[in-house]
Amino acid sequence: MYKKDKANLLAIIDSIDKILTYVKGISNAVQFYKNSVVFDATLMNFVVIGEMVDRLSKSLKEQEPDMDWQKIKAFRNLVAHDYLGVDAEEVWQIIYNHLPILKTKIQTILDKQNRQT
Repeated sequence: MYKKDKANLLAIIDSIDKILTYVKGISNAVQFYKNSVVFDATLMNFVVIGEMVDRLSKSLKEQEPDMDWQKIKAFRNLVAHDYLGVDAEEVWQIIYNHLPILKTKIQTILDKQNRQT
């Protein structure tokens, strides 16, 4: 694995951890949206996740075809370019239904790559 790929994957995990920390104690999408600091920080970290995915090498992405890299990048683009149109409920569902799975998958990629080196 390229050093930059490892750094980018670790940055994705870091951003996921930040998001999950930010939303602790918030019980629904309405509370999430009304807490503008948490909402803004969360969206910024989604942008970071998308940027790090975009910076991953083509070879790493090809080795992990089950990952929907394009969908992650597309969500980053939505957040970055249509910030005011972002649906808090959709973001809330992504946080709880997809981020833990993404974190596990990224960690698995890192573990697999570490075993190969």
